Order: sequence, then structure tokens, then C-alpha cells
Amino acid sequence: MSRSISTLDADQVFTSREVSRIAKISRRQLQWWDERKLISPRQEGHKRVYLPEQLIASMVVAELRRNGLPLQKMRRLMRFLRRQMPPRLQQHLSSPADGLYLLTDGKSTHLESAPGRIIDLLKNSRQAMWLISVSDQVQRLTGKIPLAGSGDEHVSGAE
Repeated sequence: MSRSISTLDADQVFTSREVSRIAKISRRQLQWWDERKLISPRQEGHKRVYLPEQLIASMVVAELRRNGLPLQKMRRLMRFLRRQMPPRLQQHLSSPADGLYLLTDGKSTHLESAPGRIIDLLKNSRQAMWLISVSDQVQRLTGKIPLAGSGDEHVSGAE
């Protein structure tokens, strides 16, 4: 049974089963990421539990992998997300009108909300960049965009 998620609470935790369903990845993939210290959830007994920012990081990483970002580039990206995601996520949640986007070429990574800055980064990049809407991931989590398997389809294009 899945629970309804209407808001993000910093104290809320998610089980591996929930993260797997929401991020559309296998539980084995989550375990593998934990073993390699990409995303390391808290342990409660024999269960792994994820904080909201870890769930959103899992969703972002899964989306980047589906869009072709090589695994070798993930470690640097995850260091960036561990440092930058919690404060930027809180800032975004307090002012959700502004979109929050992750841009990366695998070497440099940016969390941006200013459209002009995003366009400048894309225009001035010397190589292809991946662009993921963190705002869409948060909306999927809070139920403003239906989760996969909920009966409603959400088409996730190359964001």
C-alpha cells in the first residue's frame, strides 16, 4: 500500500519500496547506490529509510541515468547534490513559483532557478548538458504530478 504525499516534511522518511516506486528504479539499484555510497539512507533496523532530499536526489539521478549520464560522472554530481540540495530545496519549497533546475555536463553541475542564467549556461556550454526539472520531481512527490503506477500517466521528456 502506498501513502498519499501532499506536502514535503523534513522529518518524513520513505522506505526503499516507496523510493523504488516513486523514482522508477529497482530496490536492488537503491542497494547498489547505497553500497557505493552514492545515496546512503539511514538504517532503521534492517530497513533503509530515505529523507525527502535523498528521495529527490534518487529521482534526479535515476532520470539522469535514463537520459544517458555515465555512472562515472555520478559521484561528483552526488557530492554536489549532498551539499546543495537541502538548502536549495528548502528555498524552493518556500517559494515554489520559481522553478528549480539541475544542469550538468558531468563535470560541472548547477542548481538554478533564474531562466536567464539557465539559458546562459546552456548557450555557453562547450559540450552537451543534461537539464532536469527538480521542481517537477518535487511536484511528482507531493502529488501535483501523478506518480507512475497511479493510473495517471506523466510523460517525462528530455527535461
